[in-house]
Order: sequence, then structure tokens, then C-alpha cells
Amino acid sequence: MNGGLFNINGAELVVILLVVALVVGPDRLPAYARQLGQFVRAVRDQVRSVRSRVDEEVQAELGDVDWSALDPRRYDPRRIVREALLDEPAPATGRTAAPRSTVRAAADGGPRTTPAPHAAGTSAPYDDEAT
Repeated sequence: MNGGLFNINGAELVVILLVVALVVGPDRLPAYARQLGQFVRAVRDQVRSVRSRVDEEVQAELGDVDWSALDPRRYDPRRIVREALLDEPAPATGRTAAPRSTVRAAADGGPRTTPAPHAAGTSAPYDDEAT
């Protein structure tokens, strides 16, 4: 359905208005037009009233929501990944974490990361995402 509420184009509207004018007659047409105007104003006022009540209810439910933060135009996957990678993990409870790697100088002078030995009696670190 494209073209409006009742899918009526301009020519059809003119024909409908002419038929209404002929059926109602020129004597009663101004009174009916006035009643139609009052009806349209009453419906418009009711819609405004309902809309304002819904806005008040929604505002009371949502409180102070920062809608600009939820704007999809501000979505930047690089920033989200960067923030996720820079977040510090929660500290482990119950045991102290041993350093996972040490940096040694390579033969060419650059740093090289090697795994640190793990303490006896503990399991070796396992990376389930590496396989």
C-alpha cells in the first residue's frame, strides 16, 4: 500500500468531494465541513495526549539513558577491540600467577619471547585457542 492512508490519488479525491457535495447539498455542506473540522481537531488532540503520556511513561522507565552512546554511527570496531584487549583481566584468587614469559635478547639484538618454566606440581599453561 503506497500512496497514503486510503491509497487515493488526487483525481479520485476530487471525484469523492464532488459526489459528497451533490449528496449533501450546498445548504448543509458548511455545517458538515465544520463538524468534520471539529472531529479532526479532537482526534489530533487525543493523539497528542496519548503521545505525551507514552513519552512520560517511557522516560520514567528508562531514566537517564545515554542514547548517543548507542548511536550506530559511533560504532567503531577498532576502538571496541582495542578497549577489550587493554582491559586488565580479573586477578586470580587462591594462587599467585607466575610470569608466563621472559624476554631475552636474540642473536640479532632484538627481544625474543620464550615461555617461562612453570613451578613443580602445577600444570603447564594451556591455550585452547592456539590449536
